[in-house]
Amino acid sequence: MRIQVKGRSGFSVDDELRSRVEKKVGKVGRQISPLAELEIELREERNRAIRDSQIAEATLHLKGVTLRSCKRAPDMGHAINLLADDLSRQVKKHRDKRRGRREAHRVAQERAASGGSAGPVRAA
Repeated sequence: MRIQVKGRSGFSVDDELRSRVEKKVGKVGRQISPLAELEIELREERNRAIRDSQIAEATLHLKGVTLRSCKRAPDMGHAINLLADDLSRQVKKHRDKRRGRREAHRVAQERAASGGSAGPVRAA
């Protein structure tokens, strides 16, 4: 999985923060294709009245679908943790949905090959 980490609105991303992001989000990479692309943008809200001023946004490009997540927290480490958890949840949901569709398609093909009806069996 290709991970691109960038800062926005004057927020600089140092090597320590970049490695922390790659470590946390790298766990998501084990669940998906190595061809996936992940873009992470880190920024800080300038308004002092906003308590959760650290923002982490992620866009994950998979085959046929794009997953997005945006998390806010008082510190960047917590925002990154929340972001990684949310991405992991979304990837798992997407993977299970694909697996269910694939299974339903396989069952329908088996029924059609055996000469049975593709619909549910009803008692007369």
